[in-house]
Amino acid sequence: MTPARQRRATAPRPRPGTPRPQPVRVTALGGGQGLSASLSALRRLTTELTAVVTVADDGGSSGRLRSELGVLPPGDLRKALAALCGDDDWGRTWSEVIQQRFSGNGELHGHAVGNLLIVALWEKLGDPVAALDWVGRLLNVQGRVLPMSAVPLDIEALVRGHDPAEPCRITAVRGQASVASTPGTVQSIKLLPELPPAVPEAVKAVDEADWVVLGPGSWFTSVLPHLLVPELAKALAETRARRLLTLNLAPQPGETEGFSPQRHLEVIADHAPGLAVDAILVDERAVTGGAFGVADLAGLDKAAARMGAALVLDRVARADGSPRHDPELLAAAYDRIFRTHGRIGPWR
Repeated sequence: MTPARQRRATAPRPRPGTPRPQPVRVTALGGGQGLSASLSALRRLTTELTAVVTVADDGGSSGRLRSELGVLPPGDLRKALAALCGDDDWGRTWSEVIQQRFSGNGELHGHAVGNLLIVALWEKLGDPVAALDWVGRLLNVQGRVLPMSAVPLDIEALVRGHDPAEPCRITAVRGQASVASTPGTVQSIKLLPELPPAVPEAVKAVDEADWVVLGPGSWFTSVLPHLLVPELAKALAETRARRLLTLNLAPQPGETEGFSPQRHLEVIADHAPGLAVDAILVDERAVTGGAFGVADLAGLDKAAARMGAALVLDRVARADGSPRHDPELLAAAYDRIFRTHGRIGPWR
């Protein structure tokens, strides 16, 4: 049966005296600003929250530390930790401190304080997961941050029209920063080294979740890489958790320029044909005259149905018109989906 599109489903109110339910266990996958937006929303809903973060960044401070020290790129991990900081003075202060970048003209120029803190603990402890847990305790974050792999990864994309003079030629473009800003149209990606090992704690977090949330974020460099790590892909396919995919609010210049909403879903299906998704959250204004124009909702429904998912339209964008998710609205949308559709097992 084709899943019906849903518009802001409401959940029944609990009866007075009903015992408080256990916090929903959520594992969020992604990287960069997209994952930060998701985490900022999810920490409002649960204390049982784990972020599994991409480790393919090769630009800026992260790229320099990775090149000079051979460590995992810490930038996306830092952003996830900052997003999980509380709204009290402690949380706001530490969130700002770890995001602070050094200025000046010396060797520290451009480095984020949090990147250096994370790398220092990695060198001291020799364990990337333990070091991130230590940083989390220092910041008093709500949740846990894990790398998806214990080895630094590279992204290689096949891009059509990378050279404007040869619009039909397919070119291999390597490196997260290069792929994110490439001219032309990204056709597919792969990870290098291929078949990288997953961090066991990340696999466990997917296995034990009630909900796994994928996206929003840079589609080819933050969202898709998780599906190309074999142990994570297997865990996503076999987990009893329900799976929620959050669509971006707009095409991204470089990576997904000109992509329709359904093309975003087709890219996921092409890279992970066996992945079943339970719900796909879409901002209704983005697909009814917003950044995507007037989208083909029937086609979007069909693309969602091919992934086994119900399409959930809601309002999750900031009111200022920028292509950014509003944490409060996104939290409310996640809460409605979690409450309406429960925790474990198929509901489609």
